Amino acid sequence: MWLHSVIKSAHDDGSVAFQDGSVVIADIILHCTGYKYDFPFLETNGIVTVDDNRVGPLYKHVFPPALAPSLSFVGLPWKVVPFPQFELQSKWIAGLLSNRIALPSKEEMMEDIKAFYSLLEASGIPKRYTHNLGDCQFEYNDWLAVQCGCPVSE
Repeated sequence: MWLHSVIKSAHDDGSVAFQDGSVVIADIILHCTGYKYDFPFLETNGIVTVDDNRVGPLYKHVFPPALAPSLSFVGLPWKVVPFPQFELQSKWIAGLLSNRIALPSKEEMMEDIKAFYSLLEASGIPKRYTHNLGDCQFEYNDWLAVQCGCPVSE
């Protein structure tokens, strides 16, 4: 397996041409885009930004405090088991929109976000890994479940 520049064209004879001018014969093309957040359709007057793939500021990866609960993001975390987590995020949002659950104040949410960002920085974790929950995903899911009144994971 080799990493190449962006593909320019692929041909019936198995040759693949790249933008840098190189050409290879390939049996398989594995195209990995990764996670690159971009919301060109979303106008928040700078309230929500994407900086080095950090969408923020977001309380618990979902709510921008200044626009909550009207604007929410489902599915930003990565290196997770996605569908159970996204279901819990959706239940949390539904509970907030139906007034069954309350958010902390905007100030408290911003303090939580600042503390989270400080923890990442102190741990040497780059901004682009803000939404990489990996080993923390189950703790996060349990927190969401408690907010929604759902059972925590086994």
